[in-house]
Amino acid sequence: MRPVLVYTASRIGLFLVTLGVLYLLGLQSPLPLIVASFVISGLASYVLLSKQRDAMSARISDKVDRPKPQDD
Repeated sequence: MRPVLVYTASRIGLFLVTLGVLYLLGLQSPLPLIVASFVISGLASYVLLSKQRDAMSARISDKVDRPKPQDD
């Protein structure tokens, strides 16, 4: 569960940092600010968070592939 939380917190943090930087740069209309922050943080997370994304993917894959106990 830890890799999922780390990745999610990192994505949220990256979004908030992007939001703050764009706001300080003068983009203050709410809808364009949120959309631009979402797009930029998504692209940045694709590059910056690849290790966390791989760890999260491996963790989820292990959970899904684990056989369930059979009830007799």
